[in-house]
Amino acid sequence: MTWHLTSDVLLFEKTAGPFLQSSPVRHTVLLTVAAALRSRGPHVYGPSDPILGWWTGSDGEVSGALLQTPPHPLTLTEVPPEAVPAAASAFAARPLTAVNLLAADVPAFTEAWLARTGGSARPGRRTRLFRLSRLAEVSAPGAARVATGADRPLLLDWFGAFHDVIGEPSREIGPAVDDRLSYRGIVLWESAGTPVSMAAHTRPVSGMSRVQMVYTPPEHRRRGFAGAVTAAATRNALDAGAVDVVLFTDLVNPTSNALYPRLGYRPIEDRAVVELSS
Repeated sequence: MTWHLTSDVLLFEKTAGPFLQSSPVRHTVLLTVAAALRSRGPHVYGPSDPILGWWTGSDGEVSGALLQTPPHPLTLTEVPPEAVPAAASAFAARPLTAVNLLAADVPAFTEAWLARTGGSARPGRRTRLFRLSRLAEVSAPGAARVATGADRPLLLDWFGAFHDVIGEPSREIGPAVDDRLSYRGIVLWESAGTPVSMAAHTRPVSGMSRVQMVYTPPEHRRRGFAGAVTAAATRNALDAGAVDVVLFTDLVNPTSNALYPRLGYRPIEDRAVVELSS
């Protein structure tokens, strides 16, 4: 029973792919990140090589996976109980600053990390994964349209503002915007001819697409635009071939956690980030 680590994206997809594809909803992040690493290059998320891995049990079957694109957090799928402290041990000598895992696995990882490194750990962002059940009808003043290259200056500003709001450092925003524009993956909501809100979605992978980057400037909030553009982006993802559409919410944000169930999304699992130092 062990973790197998590699920087070879193709090997990771070949070996861990069937496990990840067995539950595309729960494995949304690893599937989309691995696909981006394959199609856009291993350094799309940063200058360091990615670290990818899979857990095999005594039967040799893959029953868990992980992925890190430094300096971003290490992300684990649901894994067997013994694989959680083993992941902490496997990364104890690496410059790891955070881990994202199931909320229930936080104590086991933290205990093992502190025992191996003598460092510190503190709670970070907590999120909830939602899956679309049945999309509800949403009304707001205006209409949706797919963003185009002409919207790029606005999108650069709004992508940066979104990262500021969630408190996460933004990587190169231009390539992120351009990639989404290339597959018509950004939707704008316009009111009186003015863009007032946006939402993006990932390319469908294994029939799954994730809505993300939902942002409304402060002056346009509390008018229903965020719900309307999220519903529009969801429809766009379905039209692009997605069977399952998912999204994450920040558990400390009561607005989004109330909004998305009204749109027809249902909770799947809770995750947590632990911020680490060694």
